[in-house]
Amino acid sequence: MAKALLGYVGGPDPRLLAEMRRLQQRVQDLESELVRMQAENDALTVASHEESLLSSIDVSRAEPALA
Repeated sequence: MAKALLGYVGGPDPRLLAEMRRLQQRVQDLESELVRMQAENDALTVASHEESLLSSIDVSRAEPALA
């Protein structure tokens, strides 16, 4: 009787299973996008440190600024 009240008679609801599969796929897609974006961010961070204008200035040979 309790199973009938909770909706277990007849097996799992196919709409619920389809929604669960859709959500699991969405989570996997978002996790993949996160990994891709983290890798892209890491590459941009490395590139910005390598090409920084401030790091390329030789302070010992700097000329005075004109006022």
